[in-house]
Amino acid sequence: MKKEDLRIVYMGTPDFAVEALRCLVEGGYNVVGVITMPDKPAGRGHKIQYSPVKQYALEHNLPLLQPEKLKDEAFVQSLRDLKADLQIVVAFRMLPEVVWNMPRLGTFNLHASLLPQYRGAAPINWAVINGDTETGITTFFLRHEIDTGEVIQQVRVPIADTDNVEIVHDKLMVLGGRLVVETVDAILNNTVQSIPQEEMAVIGELRPAPKIFKETCRINWNQPVKRIYDFIRGLSPYPAAWSELTNASGETVVMKVFESEKIQEAHQLAPGTIVTDGKKYLKVAAVDGFVGILSLQLPGKKRMKTEELLRGYKI
Repeated sequence: MKKEDLRIVYMGTPDFAVEALRCLVEGGYNVVGVITMPDKPAGRGHKIQYSPVKQYALEHNLPLLQPEKLKDEAFVQSLRDLKADLQIVVAFRMLPEVVWNMPRLGTFNLHASLLPQYRGAAPINWAVINGDTETGITTFFLRHEIDTGEVIQQVRVPIADTDNVEIVHDKLMVLGGRLVVETVDAILNNTVQSIPQEEMAVIGELRPAPKIFKETCRINWNQPVKRIYDFIRGLSPYPAAWSELTNASGETVVMKVFESEKIQEAHQLAPGTIVTDGKKYLKVAAVDGFVGILSLQLPGKKRMKTEELLRGYKI
């Protein structure tokens, strides 16, 4: 079968999912339908915002479905009518069996980790938070339990000590686009030799990648410097690590932290104690040194460098 004859349905929502869709469209593959989340009101004006995948689909005249419920009979029938040979899922939702089991060649997913490590909603964040020096992307066939299907292909990617989650996300996004195309080609050429995840060698324990909530992002200063440093970059720039800060007038505000540095320096201060000269630097005591805060954001203000903030704000 030629790639122009293979009927593909693509499912995804955020920026991360646009790259693989773009690679398929520009590569001449036959994308017969795109499934994305329903539109949501966003921002202060509650304006309806299209998902990045919807935006791309509209710009390229791709047939689009936005089901509220994936088991809805009208949606399932519309999906059947697309007569897909293969479905591809990138950063979407958990699919019911009636959906993933529909195409004759199956449904595969692109996941931003080296499965079986980091199954779950936030694999890139957790790999950086845990201080890993390597991550990757995986394509795998869907089955009942989330992120557990047979692995088709993997690509490994180093994580530098200075990388934040945005840098790692963008690297994986670009490589993911290529890997999706390679996986489609392997399925077309019948060269796939998928491996059950239970048979894959894993060094150390299996780590989960649960969804991240606001409370997850609160900094615990009662830890080593390196752990706090990794935690901050694993949540930067979004959703951002935060801590409470008391200003000169005794008011407690939430400080979002985007960039930090490790300062290995002995001290007798309680973890969480702030040290500043009021002009250039702001550092916070940790168990074995200080975490220097390099860029941050206070409520109602834009993100700024610490020295910029200290010019007009007393802590």
